[in-house]
Amino acid sequence: MGAAAKVEGDVEQGYGPVADEFRAAFERHGELGAAFAAYVGPRKVVDLWGGVADRGSGELWKENTLQLVFSGTKGLTAGCMLSLLEAGLLELDRPVGSYWPEFASAGKDEITVRDVVSHQAGLPAITTPLTSAGVVDGVRMAGLLAAQAPRWPEGRRLAYHALTYGWLCDALARRVCGESIGELFSRRIAKPLEIEAWIGLPPEHEGRVSVLELDEPLVAEPLRDPEYGRLIYGNPPLLEDTRWWNTPACHVAEMPAANGIASARALAKYYSCLANRGALDGVRILSPDSVVLGRRELSRDDDAYFGEPMAFGVGFELQTELKVLGPFDDAFGHCGAGGSTHGGWPDTGVGFSYCMNLMRDNTTDERGRRLLTTLARSMSIL
Repeated sequence: MGAAAKVEGDVEQGYGPVADEFRAAFERHGELGAAFAAYVGPRKVVDLWGGVADRGSGELWKENTLQLVFSGTKGLTAGCMLSLLEAGLLELDRPVGSYWPEFASAGKDEITVRDVVSHQAGLPAITTPLTSAGVVDGVRMAGLLAAQAPRWPEGRRLAYHALTYGWLCDALARRVCGESIGELFSRRIAKPLEIEAWIGLPPEHEGRVSVLELDEPLVAEPLRDPEYGRLIYGNPPLLEDTRWWNTPACHVAEMPAANGIASARALAKYYSCLANRGALDGVRILSPDSVVLGRRELSRDDDAYFGEPMAFGVGFELQTELKVLGPFDDAFGHCGAGGSTHGGWPDTGVGFSYCMNLMRDNTTDERGRRLLTTLARSMSIL
């Protein structure tokens, strides 16, 4: 049993059970600090926060606290890639090398944009030894990937590109529009929607970021090709503890697969916009056709190295039998290491986001699932 935590915010009438479940995470499930938000169209129906943002200083989670969302960042990058596809600057079935000539080496000349955005490019790990300080140089990381040969275990194509997804997408963006993914996201999505979300945090917001803690080991042993598989999360070993992720150097960098920083209400609004055909309150960030494309299944299989069921559209995580994105089959979005969960339910126009600073194993963590199930029940859609 955890201690009672200070929980603030508000919910619309009928959403009281969501607030009750949010409080229960602190009282019964050991939550440290967290926020949960949900929109139905332009209406913010849930906006809750509570607990401790920094155990060391005792600072409480505030209304304006920000959170690093790990692979939740990939859902933001997905919006950028769809924007480039919509503008005709990229085509799914063209080889990556037609935009990025250096990439078409070492047996990668037939790898397409579709392969990159759906985790089928055969580059889930970088084989050159890396340091945590080195991974902030996305241009160098892209250069290493361009020189590397692809690797697909026999009979398997889908392999989660935990970090490399972001560097591959960023390299494509820089070549076709001259902007990084972080710059493109800010200009094309965050500023028009007026949301507090960044891939590359402006230094003036550093003091608002909560401090991450690791509750339990996060990375399992690979089931296949262990020597290579261990490189996916272990080169460098960034998930063995949280020290590097809590540094300003990490926060200010652009890692379009892993270091997005946002508030829960910002990500809930983003996904509500997407769940409502790409427009919200008169602001359009994508065409309806682009949103449909983003949710169209491009890959589905057990991960080639770790065996977890996975499915992807254009960068977006799609629903699997694990139901990590809530109880609905049409759910899309992206979860992050340690338990954060962000996405949308198109049939009801809902966008949601759960952010927290106590990291747990995603395969057993129920915090996000409980909140999403309660949200659906409160809407009388479950």
